[in-house]
Order: sequence, then structure tokens, then C-alpha cells
Amino acid sequence: MLTIDQRVDDFQLPSTGGKIFSLSEAAGKHLVIYFYPKDNTPGCTTEGENFRDTYAAFKNSNCEILGISRDSIKSHENFKEKMNFPFELLSDSDEQICKMFDVIKMKSMYGKQVRGIERSTFIIDAKGILRKEWRGVKVPGHVETVLAFVKTL
Repeated sequence: MLTIDQRVDDFQLPSTGGKIFSLSEAAGKHLVIYFYPKDNTPGCTTEGENFRDTYAAFKNSNCEILGISRDSIKSHENFKEKMNFPFELLSDSDEQICKMFDVIKMKSMYGKQVRGIERSTFIIDAKGILRKEWRGVKVPGHVETVLAFVKTL
């Protein structure tokens, strides 16, 4: 499991826009990586909208935003277009990166235990070092807290 102030190993994931995202290619920029359970669900839509609406402020702080879920690229492309997200969504269908960041948890849904992504956000600085994490995120006010932290980097 990753710990604060640890270098994050390079990884690659399929990205919207027909690209492959590589962590090593993002060097020189801070990254907000937010893990979310599912495209087109209320909380995930609101969280994405909040990142979208503050995207310019993140860019002004030399920071890129990436959303990751287990959904397919096709689902991500539709979600991104529908919500007009200016950032890329990455597909982790085999849970490789979800496991690396330890965001797969047992959750209760409609009284049943299901395995899914715990809403979580991570900040990786321009040198590839994990600087901050939020787990079990509640959407209201979260993006503002993340932006305030990014501005301290």
C-alpha cells in the first residue's frame, strides 16, 4: 500500500480520447487522481462536475485532474462528453491501480455487501511523490479542500 511521501510507481491505464495514460509522462505537473465508484451515478456526477467547475483553478496551480473507475472506456467517453469534463477518465477494469491505491472495499448497497471502489482522492506532486490522500470522501466541499491543498504545493 502507498504511504504519504512515497514515490508512486509508474503505471499505465487506457484513457478517454483514445490514449494511454502513463504516470511517468505526467512528470512536472501535480496530479489529482480521484477514484469514483461508477459513471453516471448521482454522487460521481456531482463530484466530476465540481472538479470540472474548478478545473481552471487547478490548471493555474500546475495541476492536472484524472478520474479513475472500473467502467469501460466506452462508458467513460459517454460520461465525459455528457458532463463536458475537461479532464480525462481512466479505465481500471482489472483493478490493478485500484489495488495499488487500496481503494477496493466491501460496501453495503441496499442491505447487501458488495465489492466496490471507496471514493478516494490522491495528490501526486510534480516529482511523482504521493503528498496527500482522502479516503471515504463525502462530495460536498471536497473539491475545495483538494484545491486548497494543491495551492500549497
